[in-house]
Amino acid sequence: MTLLQPISEVTQRATNALIKEIGVVDTIRFLNQFRAGAGNYTIERYQLFKGMSVREIKAQRKEKTPND
Repeated sequence: MTLLQPISEVTQRATNALIKEIGVVDTIRFLNQFRAGAGNYTIERYQLFKGMSVREIKAQRKEKTPND
């Protein structure tokens, strides 16, 4: 039977493994993906696109996205 390690120990071991494998900077960049954001996404999106049709929103996105 495997004993569960405290989450703090698992986190430390995983962080050390990432640092060893991909370096400090890329480890930080990777871990930052999982931080909780602030604000209310639904309300902010509603305010951002209020009164716009789906077609207008898509056109706006296309203008901002560089061509590949």
